[in-house]
Amino acid sequence: MNNSPFKYPLETKKRQEWLSIISKSPTDLVSKLWASFPNKPTWNHLRSPEIGMVMVRGKAGGGGAGFNIGEMTVTRAAIRLQNGIAGIGYVRGRSKDHAEICAVLDAMLQDNTKYKEAERLVIEPLRKCLNEGNKKKSRKSANTKVEFFTMTRGD
Repeated sequence: MNNSPFKYPLETKKRQEWLSIISKSPTDLVSKLWASFPNKPTWNHLRSPEIGMVMVRGKAGGGGAGFNIGEMTVTRAAIRLQNGIAGIGYVRGRSKDHAEICAVLDAMLQDNTKYKEAERLVIEPLRKCLNEGNKKKSRKSANTKVEFFTMTRGD
């Protein structure tokens, strides 16, 4: 009864990518794309969307000793489609709808019969939006780039 294209071990890179794209995308865009998605599957909650906190850790200089930066609000959900495939969703902030949509899309993207449609109608537009946002941030930070050079003094 499992329509998942994944066999053990899971193709974790692909799944990590789509979960990252969905969770990092703006909630309003995810909701808009989901609202226009045709033939939505039915699902049951394994874990209803709930809001909680996680401790964010950092490293001094990117590689030094770890330390606690502080807490961050997250929302999580877990669902199971009627065909038996389970999906999870973790998002920053307090959006229960975003976490639930993330979980449903995660399950759909694991399903051979729904993968292409979900990839084309939701993941590709979200990926494009995130890439454009990253390019905009890069251009903005490039404007603040400082060039350092050394001059030698002749004696």
